[in-house]
Amino acid sequence: MTESRADVNRTDASRTLVCSVLFLDIAGYSQRAVSDQIRIKDRFNEVLAHSLAGVETRDRVVIDTGDGAAIAFLDDPERALFAALAIFDNVGELQVRMGINLGPVYLSKDINGQDNVIGDGINVAQRIMSFANAGELLVSRSFYEVVLLLSGEYSTMFHGKTSQTDKHNRVHEIYAVSQGVRVGRRVAEAQARLRVQRRPAAAASPQRATVSDAGMHFIVSGTTRDSVEAELARFAAEGAKVISAPAQVGAKWMATFENRRASVRVIVEKLGMKTVVTAATREAVEAKVNELVSFGARIDQPIEEIGGVWTAVLDEAS
Repeated sequence: MTESRADVNRTDASRTLVCSVLFLDIAGYSQRAVSDQIRIKDRFNEVLAHSLAGVETRDRVVIDTGDGAAIAFLDDPERALFAALAIFDNVGELQVRMGINLGPVYLSKDINGQDNVIGDGINVAQRIMSFANAGELLVSRSFYEVVLLLSGEYSTMFHGKTSQTDKHNRVHEIYAVSQGVRVGRRVAEAQARLRVQRRPAAAASPQRATVSDAGMHFIVSGTTRDSVEAELARFAAEGAKVISAPAQVGAKWMATFENRRASVRVIVEKLGMKTVVTAATREAVEAKVNELVSFGARIDQPIEEIGGVWTAVLDEAS
């Protein structure tokens, strides 16, 4: 009977395996004050735990490296890639850099009896990571070639970078995960959040007027004049300007208003050297983009509508 890697990890920890190793650290961590290091590391540990929640503990070995971590994935190589992308999705303002390598490692126990990983597989993963900038994910040639065998579609996720030589004069061919992959994931998250924000209005009680976005203005509709006036009063308190007073149209009462405060509700998210701007209207995105450009940012992807959400991507100001 063939023994799985998970079974090997569970029954015979002292053994050499070929597996994927994700190595990551927090850029500039050692230069921080001790109180900042504690706060940042606590946040880092939360992100790591959340990002690895879908991976069985028997299928991974996590090593705390002080300013980061190393994770050996004992089964599917894709797990390492998905985990790295999940970390970027959850990391927020933490500046992390990551490297993935596929190679031989030796599973053993450390002096405290905890799972440990040593060998060329983890050493190369650390060196691949050392070539990365904050907010960048690099992979070795061995890992790149294996994931391409799993699916040819992965070729669109990576682009080659200049080979690097480490301090031992060993040359490494490296590939970076394309920025567009991560931008796409963040845009999808932003769209999901906007859909959640809109649900209360769509699911409102029939006794209460509903508000719908018509682009340059908002439409309030309800079964009674009182319900429409109540909604108008609520938005007027936030600075809304009434365009048309309540009027009966068929079986409903309707009114329109301009709410600049709502129209400029924009989500601005940092993603490495990129900034993603999303909002419900083109005007809101355009206003924020113009503001960021005035501070030196450059437009990388012009404003476009993606799945009902207006989106733009900018390069960080130099």
